[in-house]
Amino acid sequence: MKEIDDASQGFATRAVRTGHQRTMEGEHGEPIFTTSSFVFQSAAEAAARFAGDEPGNIYARFTNPTVRNFEQRLAVLEGGEVCVATASGMSAILATCMGLMEQGDHLLSSRSIFGSTTVLFDKYLSRFGIQTDYVDLTDVDAWASAIKPNTRLFFVETPSNPLTQLADIAALADLAHAHGCLLAVDNCFCTPALQQPLHLGADIVIHSATKYLDGQGRALGGAVVGDHQTVGEQVFGVLRTAGPTMSPFNAWIFLKGLETLKIRMEAHARSAQQLAIWLEQHPAVERVYYPGLDNHPQQSLAQQQQKAPGGIVSFEVKGGRQAAWQVIDATRMLSITANLGDAKTTITHPASTTHGRLTEEQRDQAGIRQNLIRLAVGLEEVVDIQADLEVGLSGL
Repeated sequence: MKEIDDASQGFATRAVRTGHQRTMEGEHGEPIFTTSSFVFQSAAEAAARFAGDEPGNIYARFTNPTVRNFEQRLAVLEGGEVCVATASGMSAILATCMGLMEQGDHLLSSRSIFGSTTVLFDKYLSRFGIQTDYVDLTDVDAWASAIKPNTRLFFVETPSNPLTQLADIAALADLAHAHGCLLAVDNCFCTPALQQPLHLGADIVIHSATKYLDGQGRALGGAVVGDHQTVGEQVFGVLRTAGPTMSPFNAWIFLKGLETLKIRMEAHARSAQQLAIWLEQHPAVERVYYPGLDNHPQQSLAQQQQKAPGGIVSFEVKGGRQAAWQVIDATRMLSITANLGDAKTTITHPASTTHGRLTEEQRDQAGIRQNLIRLAVGLEEVVDIQADLEVGLSGL
């Protein structure tokens, strides 16, 4: 098979072609290697592989050709040197923290993150002597004021879940590096099709591959992208030993998802923009959160660091929790589920689902009110999504 210069090709081409080295069978599609172990030609070869003196497959917990194909493809799309695939998005965050931090370190995180990530930081990392403080995602001065001598890692989601707030990635990267810290960016909402944090100065990109990288809600997976030392050695070391491993079949699904990533993300964003404008004008809606709207406080930043505003639209209805639930329950086509990034539009009530494990005070600080609804806009016709929402909205 001819060697391909990935750097010379466009995003869509790399999303389809990168990483597949055909076997002797000459297959056109990427194969799935469903094997737990690999056979060595000799005892000496086995010893060299285990010692790291010779490249090659060892054991499927940390080396598998199908998973490696996914890792190589995503690394190229994000502009990173290496990718480590994991069993889920949460295990990607955990592996990053375990690989890069130790007892006595300080983690500085945005307050606007996924509820389970907050629980991971507060309930579990704290048991191992890692302290976490939270600051306003958008306030760079607040980040600067919260840095301590033992701060090791900055962690952000941008756009945030569910209010689509944006971090100034370049500014936070400069701040982190000036104080000897690393910046990790959860790029789940945009994917590399719309945003590439490493090119803006971030050190690490984290994904829940379960979401847009798959695109059809079929499989669980996660990924960490960065350089050879930080991710390729330190984060990979956690995977090799602790084993939060992506399955070969799931990796194959994600490979298929990457092939259509660019056209899907562009379609999600187009529909989300139309829906956000419609919701903004609806008499039953108090406020709409979407980076593509003129009234979004960071629209200009979104235009600078994203290729499109993304597919997530959140909005507050007039009334409290009961009003929000009424709108959700009245839908007949939309899927009531907390997952996102699917071809099917999903709708959820963040205060009682994705952020339900937070305290009321934590939700208040994050701006997640009881009348808030989050939409992950799918690939249906926009007018059909509007018609389904209108049933509940018109009854408020």
